[in-house]
Amino acid sequence: MKKVERINVIMRYINNRAHFTISEIMQEFNISRSTAIRDIREIEAMGMPLVAEVGRDGGYFVMNNSVLPTVRFTDNEIKALFIAFIATRNQQLPYLKSRQSLAEKLLGLISENQQDDLVLLNQILLFEGTNPNNPDLLDLSDLPHPMLEKLIQTFLLDSYLWITIEEDKIIKSYPIYLLHLYREKSLWLIEGFDLKEEKKQVFPVDNLTDIQPYSTKKRLSKKKILEKLRMQEEVINLVLELGPKAIAQFRKYHPLRFTISYTNPYQATAILKTFIHVHHAEELNEVTNWLLFLGGDINFREVPAEVLKSLQERLILHFPHIGKW
Repeated sequence: MKKVERINVIMRYINNRAHFTISEIMQEFNISRSTAIRDIREIEAMGMPLVAEVGRDGGYFVMNNSVLPTVRFTDNEIKALFIAFIATRNQQLPYLKSRQSLAEKLLGLISENQQDDLVLLNQILLFEGTNPNNPDLLDLSDLPHPMLEKLIQTFLLDSYLWITIEEDKIIKSYPIYLLHLYREKSLWLIEGFDLKEEKKQVFPVDNLTDIQPYSTKKRLSKKKILEKLRMQEEVINLVLELGPKAIAQFRKYHPLRFTISYTNPYQATAILKTFIHVHHAEELNEVTNWLLFLGGDINFREVPAEVLKSLQERLILHFPHIGKW
């Protein structure tokens, strides 16, 4: 750990304690006594009011339960934070129910001139989904699924979960190890390793009815889970070359697991390699739509016959005069 990073972590460590000793710092951060003393002196010089206690069991405490020194932002950093904040409107993100309170606190930390800039930005900038007549309006559509925050609070404590899903009015429960929580096509999705079936699965958060920690003692370790996932990795069966127009479309939207590698320093050409479950009708349909979305600036180096057939059927359906390829 670098010195600057270590000092920042030590500051947080001691700020959350009523009392600490040099020995505790040495043990917690695996550093020598001289390094610990030197770090404490630097922290004092930065403005944290530490009081030393003399005696055999002496140590330090933060005077008057003081908090960390005030963090100061540049004008550009404040604008970046504020723009990122207002861009989240209509995004169904967790922890944004107190949007007005957060905005007021942010404004309270800055000067009047900086406040004027942010007010002007708020009036002028409109992002997709924003109500132009009332940009501060929090529509019901803004609110995420009620289980989303519970899910986040639960997996912050433990990634091993017991989730209950309603599928076609049938209730099913799954023991999973949570791999990712992501948002795609306006839906929050859970990517988890099914501990019973020992395979990766994706569950819509909208279908969640309950979440509990998976408390069984017989757990696969994270290392074992990752080993099994590596063994189950599919063989690549779709390889595309993308030109500039296709790359621009890719940046607008692409399925989460799809990535590209640029093949020149100007990022004007790229290659995509992935696996398609051609026998999963839903995935095949989604990939077909996405390939059409990319447009004609792509070159197929390798493609499953099922994907070509699906593309052909889609084109003939919409453009009967084209005929067969």
